Amino acid sequence: MDAVDAVVIGAGVVGLAIGRAFALGGFETVVLERANAIGTGTSSRNSEVLHAGIYYPSGSLKARLCVRGRTQLYPYLESHGVAHRRCGKLLVATAAAQRAGLASIQAQAARNGVQDLRLLEVPELRALEPELSAVAALHSPSTGIVDSHALMLALQGDLEANGGALALVSPVLGVVCGAAAHVVKVGGDAPSELQARIVVNAAGLWAPALATLIEGLAAPHAPTPRYAKGNYFSLAGRAPFSHLIYPVPEEAGLGVHLTLDLAGQARFGPDVEWITPDSADAIDYRVDPERAAGFEAAIRRYWPGLRAGALQPAYSGVRPKLQAPGEAAHDFVLQGPAEHGVRGLVNLYGIESPGLTASLALADEVVSRLTA
Repeated sequence: MDAVDAVVIGAGVVGLAIGRAFALGGFETVVLERANAIGTGTSSRNSEVLHAGIYYPSGSLKARLCVRGRTQLYPYLESHGVAHRRCGKLLVATAAAQRAGLASIQAQAARNGVQDLRLLEVPELRALEPELSAVAALHSPSTGIVDSHALMLALQGDLEANGGALALVSPVLGVVCGAAAHVVKVGGDAPSELQARIVVNAAGLWAPALATLIEGLAAPHAPTPRYAKGNYFSLAGRAPFSHLIYPVPEEAGLGVHLTLDLAGQARFGPDVEWITPDSADAIDYRVDPERAAGFEAAIRRYWPGLRAGALQPAYSGVRPKLQAPGEAAHDFVLQGPAEHGVRGLVNLYGIESPGLTASLALADEVVSRLTA
């Protein structure tokens, strides 16, 4: 049986960042991925937005790690030549009743350490974005966009340059916890076992299901998973906006917002469609064209000039949720030895937005909890 210092399960952006962090720390590290490529799940099916850290409850992991992660990530992108743009975001109030909400959001952002939000009134908004319809907006200059796949390739490169390894098509069939080390059972074309002092469950959507396969982890430490599909539509033609446009947040998400890719193409989403897939292969990622009508209605609240029929189905992603429909959003869960009593094991649950922004900070947090 081969032995290593650390095994990270899941090669999305967070799993790769964690593997990189262990490798940089001198740990012999292997990242295992069930798919035949990195980042095929939530990491490649999102808005590719670098968040400022505005909305999250004070003291939460989402707030703390988003702000810290953003300050780490921009220099990392620069140093590694990863394409990105700090284009800024406008958080818009489309009715007078929402102005108080903007003030509340600005105050919350300040508590989280985000001090650069600025309230814009109609004349300044019209100068910035003439097509935008709003009574006021908050401008977030720290928000940006990134090529998420290029980011993951950079993280993989750092992992491998520091002695770590990535194993694709290597599904984890189970983990047997031991006092000194754990045994990770790996499937695929050539089933094997790996012994490791450290095991990190960063399996994204399937982290709760994987936790049920860990012998030695008590059942209450595997939460009930829930899944929110988010559909995206793209715009036929070029959008007349240079900033990301977000409405005031709504239940379970940030509303149907307008984001831009690095080529300037506009896309809208995500919405919230609760689903109950049994496995990764059971997820239907197709976007129903009939959902366009609801998107158009939401978008016209801040962009009344949207042409009828201009939206085209683009792609969808699924967010790992811990709350049931109608419940308040839950925080990230980093469950380590202090919570479950198993030495050398961390489970990550509910790592959705702002997971991409927080990836480097999440990695540091995991390493600190296992090496302190």
